[in-house]
Amino acid sequence: MLDYLVVGLGLAGTSFCETLRRNGKSFHVITDRSQTSSRVAGGLLNPVILKRFTLSWKADEQLPLAMEFYKGIEEFLNVKILEKRAVLRKFVSVEEQNLWFEATDKSSLNRYLDSKLIPNTSEVIIAPLGYGRVLETAVLDTEKMLQSYEKWLTSQNKLQLETFAYDDLKFNQDYIEYGGVKARNIVFAEGFGLMKNPFFNYLPMQGSKGEYITIKVGGLKEERIIKSSLFLIPLGDNLYKAGATYSRGEKNNSPTETGKIELVDKLKKLLNQPFEVVVQEAGVRPTVKDRRPLIGKYPKKDQAWLLNGFGSHGIMIGPWASLALFNKIEHNLPILPEMDIERYVGLYPN
Repeated sequence: MLDYLVVGLGLAGTSFCETLRRNGKSFHVITDRSQTSSRVAGGLLNPVILKRFTLSWKADEQLPLAMEFYKGIEEFLNVKILEKRAVLRKFVSVEEQNLWFEATDKSSLNRYLDSKLIPNTSEVIIAPLGYGRVLETAVLDTEKMLQSYEKWLTSQNKLQLETFAYDDLKFNQDYIEYGGVKARNIVFAEGFGLMKNPFFNYLPMQGSKGEYITIKVGGLKEERIIKSSLFLIPLGDNLYKAGATYSRGEKNNSPTETGKIELVDKLKKLLNQPFEVVVQEAGVRPTVKDRRPLIGKYPKKDQAWLLNGFGSHGIMIGPWASLALFNKIEHNLPILPEMDIERYVGLYPN
């Protein structure tokens, strides 16, 4: 009998599987690749919310753990997926500059914000008031990581590519059974696919569609990440990933002309020369009403667990939340009330 059956293989599922592997637990994974938000994500590890110059939730705990975690995956899979990159926040007014300098004086932020004003030296970027620089930032190649991890799972016969059939899941006293697989626990890490999960779809997931475009622009030669009204992330060979949009309307993975126009218009305010749109991608982020993860046990069965709701900060939250769930299941350590699904027990249908 296995220790775990994991359903879903985005950032949540992969983070949890790697946590299991590092702790010597046996597991099997089922995924249908229907959720794309993890694969199309910008991959930015950034501890600061750059709209308001505030520290993101639990960043001091999440960031160092995430950095170590992804470096560990690099060593394990012998693949380069993590790269340190500076993030420059474009200022649009003198007032923003003043707010930045005020933020650099705060004890919670001064390790992450450079107090020196960074001038714009590029003839391609429109940034007359310069930038503020965020420290301790990096970019994760999420697509390469997920592909590499999936390849390893396949080589170990740990991966099953199919849509999970909830009606076929059988609960026994001490284990679950599904399609011939027996495991002590089942963990659902399906992203926005949670909406189809009969055990957890009572939870208030809203979902937010995000679209990105990859552009080609000559002469920019920028290796740092630029944050204006969007992120511009260097990919090499004059290619840059730009995004993202936030829409609570359509909940599918299809790119839209509206999303493309929004991103192109924002780029025209940042770049003063033409660019070519090479690729457009989309995915639905698993965002929650209170902007906190959804972690915990199914109210009626002790063997069923949830790892979800990372929203737009999944890169940083994933390893940290996975460890929290693992410690709850294996050592009965408490889950933070802010992300424990017990906070929504009143929504569970009687």
